[in-house]
Amino acid sequence: MAKIGRNERCPCGSGKKYKHCCARSPRTPVAPVEPGQGILTQAVERICRAAGQRRQVINELGVFVLFATERGNAWLLEVTQSDCVQVARDGQPVSPEINENPETIEVEWSHTFRVVDRQLVLTAYSDRSEQVLEDCPVREVSAAVRRVAKKFPPSVRQGLHIEPGEQQEESPAR
Repeated sequence: MAKIGRNERCPCGSGKKYKHCCARSPRTPVAPVEPGQGILTQAVERICRAAGQRRQVINELGVFVLFATERGNAWLLEVTQSDCVQVARDGQPVSPEINENPETIEVEWSHTFRVVDRQLVLTAYSDRSEQVLEDCPVREVSAAVRRVAKKFPPSVRQGLHIEPGEQQEESPAR
């Protein structure tokens, strides 16, 4: 697990810097994850609640960046392959397909993203159409994407994905 820097945002989701939030308090045990509900699923639910309250929030979770806007839209970004999916629209949760278990996370991505001229540009997988997210806090999201990419070297990022149809090779029994 990557070390949290003192000047990075606190992983608890408060929006404060780590040094002003959880770094000062004694370590408290993290709430256990309910069986059948993973960490990413919980983070998506939290970001959808923030979107419903029309609050701008940006969270980082491993290779994922989640953000909600003041218009009530929320997105889940995956940094290693620049994939994304909308998880809330106009304050209402959208149900993307997320299958999570202790070993793998599968998400049905709908778009790819890139930052161009201070705008977040999305390209749909379905018809290759492009759109610009108007209500996106581009500067903060771009900084979060850079921080996440910096935490994981390219060799680690390439090993995170298994392409469809690709299977892990098993070593022969001796």
